[in-house]
Amino acid sequence: MSETLSVPAMKTKRRRKMSATARQQRLAAFLFLAPACIMVAIYVIWPIVSSLRLSFYNWDGMTEKTFAGFDNYIELFHAPTFYTALKNNVLWLVLFLLAPPMGLAVALYLNQAVRGIRMVKSLFFAPFVLSGVVVGLMFSWFYDPTFGLLKLILGHGVPVLGDARYVTFGIIFAALWPQTAYCMILYLTGLTSLNSEQIEAARMEGAKGWTMLWHVVLPQLRPTTFMAIVVTIIGALRSFDLIAVMSGGGPFESSTVLAYYMYDQAIKYYRIGYSAAIAVVLFAIMMVYIVYHLRRMLRTEQ
Repeated sequence: MSETLSVPAMKTKRRRKMSATARQQRLAAFLFLAPACIMVAIYVIWPIVSSLRLSFYNWDGMTEKTFAGFDNYIELFHAPTFYTALKNNVLWLVLFLLAPPMGLAVALYLNQAVRGIRMVKSLFFAPFVLSGVVVGLMFSWFYDPTFGLLKLILGHGVPVLGDARYVTFGIIFAALWPQTAYCMILYLTGLTSLNSEQIEAARMEGAKGWTMLWHVVLPQLRPTTFMAIVVTIIGALRSFDLIAVMSGGGPFESSTVLAYYMYDQAIKYYRIGYSAAIAVVLFAIMMVYIVYHLRRMLRTEQ
């Protein structure tokens, strides 16, 4: 009978041992994740919460804060410049989404084993490693109506950066150059992980060209496409450096966007609370787009 009773005892002892091992594994996982979680909390979560709190105050950065409630948001939604900046952000978003398909086209062209292709890849990737200030200065000289390359091409000067009708399109065109290079790198990385067996089977079935791309290659590139779209959307919504270098938000605030409008109010006019309200609205817009695309991707995978 003692032998019969020892079997449950052994099972209980084994469970305790397994539970102790599981606790140790969870503790080890927590210790490994703790530094990253602390960094995210300090440099991401806390600034977001601080900006949200600050948006309900009037503050010039030096004197005491005064509670303003929703006054900053009410003023923001009644400011004509806000709607100009929002319209320009939408324009940036629509035209900037040309970067992923252009990056894919360049990646498909460069994804071949021919002599000298590495040099060509480095030339296509070069715009991405350039500073935004450098890109802005290069295109400012390109658009210059007195000596720019655009004048030599067209035969006459066009004040792209001085005309409210063209300035936003000119800056977006300049920003597409490095963004396309970044999407190209993402797709080149994705093309190296394609399932060769599926591609070979599709070729044996007679698939080629557009059929191969649409039904075999692109479905395997969905995670890469998702990353390219998310990064491009974030880049479009936080566009700042090229606007600061090329137009300064002008002429007459016609090329300003939410990120530059936020900077303008905080740095030039010392309206920190109002600037924080702009930052909160911009963050909310980003989250809407990112959550939408994330849910769409997860639904497609399921």
